[in-house]
Amino acid sequence: MSRELRGHRNCVLPLAYSAPWDLPSAPCVEEAVAGGLLVTGSTDGTAKVWQVASGCCHQTLRGHTGAVLCLVLDTPGHTAFTGSTDATIRAWDILSGEQLRVFREHQGSVICLELVNRLVYSGSADRTVKCWLADTGECVRTFTAHRRNVSALKYHAGTLFTGSGDACARAFDAQSGELRRVFRGHTFIINCIQVHGQVLYTASHDGALRLWDVRGLRGAPRPPPPTRSLSRLFSNKVGCAATPLQPA
Repeated sequence: MSRELRGHRNCVLPLAYSAPWDLPSAPCVEEAVAGGLLVTGSTDGTAKVWQVASGCCHQTLRGHTGAVLCLVLDTPGHTAFTGSTDATIRAWDILSGEQLRVFREHQGSVICLELVNRLVYSGSADRTVKCWLADTGECVRTFTAHRRNVSALKYHAGTLFTGSGDACARAFDAQSGELRRVFRGHTFIINCIQVHGQVLYTASHDGALRLWDVRGLRGAPRPPPPTRSLSRLFSNKVGCAATPLQPA
């Protein structure tokens, strides 16, 4: 271990790094951001901005009234977006610590965030995903169809993929909000998702990682399956003293 950053009073959940070359080069901040900035969120209700080079806390972002569960960075705009159990998303200037705006329309905890093309996508315990204009906080679209909380988000090539506590992943047309496909197979909440090329990866509390063929999602006819299917299952279930979480 080369350094330990202490300051949060409770569990640290999300973190994101901003490289120094992506930050402003003004003399007043150049030394502080020389090694980049690390932003962390905690169940103590705060987010903190750390100077990586020195290990010092650069800013503490206060305003949430619940745990900070997720965050994303707009590095060129030196802005952080944080989601919380207080059902809000907040935008912050990570250099000054100023709270820029509050996004209020969710009716439950904000669990996951994705930032794409000046749009913020948020998944919530209220079973919806919302799309917001990052610069104004205006909600422009709501994605429904989830039967439980939305636990994971990933945007890829015009499609918004979601994972849910109902054990299903879904693919939506990001522009229209239309549900394109439902991926069924897991038996517990989907914790995280990733997309690469023609494959969707989903990881669940059921102990399995699944790979799904996602070709044809943009409305074109789906091509015939290849000789060797892309849909595969990796399972390595290990005994654990903890009781498995039920879908939220």
